[in-house]
Order: sequence, then C-alpha cells, then structure tokens
Amino acid sequence: MVQLALLREALDAFSGNELVLGVVLGLWMLLMGLGAAVGRPVAARGCSRAVFEWLLMWVALLPLAQVFGLRALRNVVFLRGTAVGVSDTVGAVFALLLPYCLPAGCALALGCFLLMSETGMGGIGQGYLADSVGSILGGTLFSFLLVRWFDHLALLVFPASLCLLTAGLLGAQRRGRTRPFLAAGLSAAMLAAVLVTHPDAVSTALQFPGQRVVERALSPYGRLVVTQSGGQITFLENGVALVSSRDTQHVEETVHYAMAQRPQAAKVLLVSGGISGTAEEILKYSVERIDYVELDPLLPGLGRKYLPDNLADGRIRIIQADGRRFIRRHGAEAEKYDVVILDVPPPSTAQLNRFYTAEFLGEVKRVLAPDGVVSFALGEYENYVGESLARMLATAQCSLASSFRHTLLIPGGRVFFLGSDGSLSLEISASLERWRIPTTLVNRHYLDAMLMPDRLADMARAIAPGARPNTDLTPVLYFLHLRHWLSQFEVRIGPLQWALLALLALYLVRLRGTSRALFASGFAGSGIEIVLLLAFQTLCGSVYHQVGCHRNPVHARSGGGSGGFGGGRPKAADFREGSARGSDSLGRR
Repeated sequence: MVQLALLREALDAFSGNELVLGVVLGLWMLLMGLGAAVGRPVAARGCSRAVFEWLLMWVALLPLAQVFGLRALRNVVFLRGTAVGVSDTVGAVFALLLPYCLPAGCALALGCFLLMSETGMGGIGQGYLADSVGSILGGTLFSFLLVRWFDHLALLVFPASLCLLTAGLLGAQRRGRTRPFLAAGLSAAMLAAVLVTHPDAVSTALQFPGQRVVERALSPYGRLVVTQSGGQITFLENGVALVSSRDTQHVEETVHYAMAQRPQAAKVLLVSGGISGTAEEILKYSVERIDYVELDPLLPGLGRKYLPDNLADGRIRIIQADGRRFIRRHGAEAEKYDVVILDVPPPSTAQLNRFYTAEFLGEVKRVLAPDGVVSFALGEYENYVGESLARMLATAQCSLASSFRHTLLIPGGRVFFLGSDGSLSLEISASLERWRIPTTLVNRHYLDAMLMPDRLADMARAIAPGARPNTDLTPVLYFLHLRHWLSQFEVRIGPLQWALLALLALYLVRLRGTSRALFASGFAGSGIEIVLLLAFQTLCGSVYHQVGCHRNPVHARSGGGSGGFGGGRPKAADFREGSARGSDSLGRR
C-alpha cells in the first residue's frame, strides 16, 4: 500500500510517464534488497526481536511524513512550474525511498530470521509467503476499496496501524517492556493528527501557493484538485493542469477547425475534454446530440459543480468509459457520427499513444458517416518546426493517411490534424461567417495570421514522405515524443548514477551458478511480464482496471440531468491510468 501511494505521489510530483515508474520501481527493489542484506549482520548480533519492533514502528509512521514532505518540498527543491528531468528525478526518488526501503528490507530479513529461529529453515519460506500474501491483500484493499474513499495520507493510517499493533503485541510478550504503550500512543497520535489537522488539505495548499484549493478528490484514476485564482477555475490531475475556465484558444481551436468542415453535423463524438467548454462550443452549430466520453467519472461531476454551464445542455450525453473501447464497441448498426473530436493529451505515455495509432484511427473511421471528419491535435507550434516536431508530425500524418483519403494540417497554437474521405478545406473563416457562428478568438483575422503561407509551408515540409506509421505494437510516436521530452534536459550521469551502475556491475560479476540462473530467469520473466501488461493496456485501455474486473460497463446519462452516473463508479483502481491522463505540459495528463 505504501508502494502504490508513493508511486502515485511521485507521478504527481514529477508529472511522470513510464520512465518515472521505472525509476521508482527500480530504486525500490534496489534499496529493499540492500536493506535485506543489512538484516543479516543485525540478526547475527542477537538483537533481532527488539530491532524488528523498532523497524515496524518506523515504517509505520514514516510514509505519512514522506507524502507530506514530497508535496510540501516539490516546489522548494525544484523551481515551481518547471518539468523535472530524468537525472533529477532519480536523485529525488532515491532520497525519498532511502529512509523507508532500507528499514523495510531489513525488517523482512529479520522477520524471516525470527521465524527460522522458532520453526527451523522452513521459517524463511513462511516469511516470504507472508510477505507475498500481504502484498496481494494490500494491493486489493488499496485498489478496490480504500482509494475510493480516502486520500493517501488517511489511507496510509490503515497499514501504519497494523504495523504499530504488531509491534505492540510483540513487545507485550516480553515482561517489563513499555513497547505496547508506546505503540498505542503513537497510533492514537497518528490518528488524531489525521483527523484534527487535516494534513491532506494542508499539504495540498502548500503544493499550490497563491491559489485557493476549493476541491480535493481521489479517484481510481488519479488525484484531482480544483483551484481558484483571480476568478479562474483550474482542474488539475496528478499535479498537472487539465482545464482552465478561461482557455478560449484551446476550446475554440479544438472545436471550430473540425466543425467548420461539416457545419451541418447532427451527431458529434467528443473524446475527453468536455468540461473545458468544448461540448458547449460544439452546440453553437445545429447539433442534435453530443456523445462526450470521459474515463474518470469524477471529472464530469466536478465540471458540473464548478463549470456548470459547460455541461448543462440536455443534448450532451456523458458516457463514462475508455474512449477507444467505446468506439470499438460501437456496433456497425449504430448511428454514425458526422464529426469525431479527440481532445486527448499528447502521446507522452504508452496509454495515451493508443489514441494516435493507425489501428485506432481505422476504428474511428468505422463509426464515422461516409464523409465524416476526425480531428486531433499534436505538439506546440509557434513559427518554427524543429527536427523532432517534424518527425512527430510526419508520423501522425502517415498514421492518419492510412485510413482516410484526405488529410489536412492546420498550424494553430497546436498542430491540428483533420482526416476524412470527403472534402477538407482551409476556408474556415468563410464557413464560420456563412453559418453565423459567433467566436471570440478564432475569426477571420486570427485565421489569416495562423494560415500564413510560410506557416503552411512548414507543415508541407514536415510531412515529407518516408515516415513510419504509429501502430499499437510499434509506438513510433510515443518514442519520438519521449525523445523530444528528453531533449529539453541535460541528461547526465552523476555520482549517484555511477554508484548505482557500479553496484550493478559488482553484483553481476559476483553471481555464480544457481544464483546467476535465478537472476537471469527472474529478469527475463519480469521483462516479459511488463511487455505483456503494456500490450494489454494498449489493446484494452488500462492494466489493473481491466485485469482486476472482467467487465467494464459503459454508463451513460444525459448531460442535463443530476445525480450520479447511472451505474456507479469503476470497479478497480489503476495507479497507471491516473498518471496517464496528462497535462498540456505532460501534455494534458
């Protein structure tokens, strides 16, 4: 449970993708292993039981301080608002995990030693079996129950109380010891601190100085925070801004570049982003119905609460589901959409890359009317297309062209991609004026500046032939986006990284016989397991949510209604999904 909580908090603090997960899990295993190695000489000194009890109390209380400290110190150690590179992430995560993982690893070794002293060599197996069962129970409780109702700090009280209770019971078996009273006092103090001081509210306020935190919520998909500053409402998920109430450029560009191609559209599918105002903006056209698909059920709920006008119209039907799975399940006999707008974050993670692949765009074509239009955006564009951005644009265009006869790139604040088997035109302002669509920013003057010949020439140069398509099992665009992200930092190997590499080399050199075979098989098995999980995520949308429950019903309710989501909440948590939702700097994670 501590591992899952710290993973989610690290993704929150460092706006992370799979690299951050790899850093956290890799350092977790390394430091736990070093802690277990330290447990051997400690056990040899004959003070195992007393040390074990103290370690239980330490690992009970420390995680609450770690979560609080990570939130409070993120903007102190690193400049507020800046992205943290891989090298700095390694150092920060190492400092975060070291005081917990070393004692926890040592406690595991001492626990096995204590069992062995009572039951013989079979005690080691009992210890590791108990550790495995505890991991399964902890993950189940975290994912299926606690994460729905408690914030991370309150949630960590449960495992902390179990550790303190165990330490107290062990101490009670030895006469004249005060350990039970100390454990009980610490447990009471911890519970009182969480109930009285509200550390989650305090630490969240420290995360967002200068803003008023008006809402905090924890969903199976991420940690949501709503802030208010200067009359602007901002929704943040996992530490990154999702939606702001005054982002006119994002809303109008997302909607009108696509809708101006088919201003007579009757049915529109909007994947993500509806609470930003895009759904309401679409209704400026003569649309009969908008199907707004959103994965996290908390987002539309909070959107109705703080930006009620954006989802108030009864023509907006909110569907809680993974966008790709919803499109895949859309039956051939179902009504076709005239326009599909994908307002999803950039492909900065493997989970998000699913919405930019040739296979997915082929699935979108199946739900479109014969001359329907699909639209999505990628990258940030000012007046220059660098090499890395050009490669991403070429790959995205190649993937789109694999399903649609006509494609169009529009250089706005982002680069917008339009695909259709019907006609596409750059005469967007003429269409808006002909249909008398009122806009604030996207008008003739704005479009004349955006569609200057030199900007269009940049787009033409970027989509030169020879690009590889982005596919589900060959995620070229994800790789290019990751490389583009890494290019912003000076990736250096410092003393800590050299020390870790030296430790690994020393360990591999010392392996012999059976140990080498166990290491090789374990490493290969772990690698294959990760590949299979990522492949499952690509095909099905999430890892733990779909593995944990065999069925994921689609819940729908009219946007004009009140109350819940027809069928309730998702059935399981996926710590990875929450991080993958994004920002417009992770882009829109």
